[in-house]
This record gives sequence, C-alpha cells and structure tokens, in this order.
Amino acid sequence: MQITPQPLTVQAFAPFGDVIEARDSTAISINQGTARRFHDLAAVDVAAEGGHVLVNIFRASPYPVPLMLKMMEKHPLGSQLFMPLADNAFLVAVAPPSDAVQVDDIVVFAAQGGQGVNFRPGTWHHPLLALDQQQDFLVVDRGGKGENLIEQGLDRIVAVILD
Repeated sequence: MQITPQPLTVQAFAPFGDVIEARDSTAISINQGTARRFHDLAAVDVAAEGGHVLVNIFRASPYPVPLMLKMMEKHPLGSQLFMPLADNAFLVAVAPPSDAVQVDDIVVFAAQGGQGVNFRPGTWHHPLLALDQQQDFLVVDRGGKGENLIEQGLDRIVAVILD
C-alpha cells in the first residue's frame, strides 16, 4: 500500500487530536502588550489511573528512505504531544482509535517546523518520523502506573511517497 502525505491542518487532524501552532485565532496579548500568548492549544489528557504529566525531549533520527511503515503504537491512558524544537518538517502517521489498527485507516500528514501535534488517548500513530536530519521534540505525555503503550505490527507494509 502507498500513501502520499497531506498537509497538516487543524480540520484534517481533528479526528486524531490537536494541531499545535501559533494561530492568530488563539492569540492573547499579555505582559503589558510585550508578548502574545497562543492559548489553550491542546487537550492534554493524562489523568487516567492516577497518571501524571511528563515533560520530555525526544531526539529523533530520520528513518531510511524509501520510508516504509511496518508498525503503529497507541497510548490508551493518555494523550501524547510532540512539538519540534527546530523549524524542520516531519511526518505524522495516524489511524483512529480501535482495538487493532487497520492499514486502510492510516493517514499521513506533512507537518511544518512550526507545527506540533497532540494525539488523543488511544489514537494509533507511528513513532516520530523526522525527515532529513536528527530532530529534537518537546514531548508532553503520561507517567504513572498502568499499561500505556500498545504496539502492533501491520499486516502489510505501507510505503510513504515523498516528493
């Protein structure tokens, strides 16, 4: 199966979670007008089974090209937010929450460096897909007891078509 990434937009990504970006529609003037706050960008949800917020930096290395998706993962007990710390594009592969991911449900988005994502609990996603170089991401997710990582191999390999 082959997939071509589509642009990451708030509307297209809504079934999977939130797009984090500095949008004028979320801006509030603060600090006596010397700063703009881009407000309430993601619904961080980590409280299930007594979870707590973790703030991390993940350093992702690019996957080999041609890019082949062979597995997906999900976090049933909490959301997971990724915000790039540099202005580098990356890919986001997702599928709706379900007991088992179906290859035909996978969607791939092309994120710009100023965009991040917050996966809702249970949303299937591929691990970070840095493109051309190693890339750091600020990650907000869940810590605490409970099984919060489920990985599943795909029944078919998905080739991501890059321009």
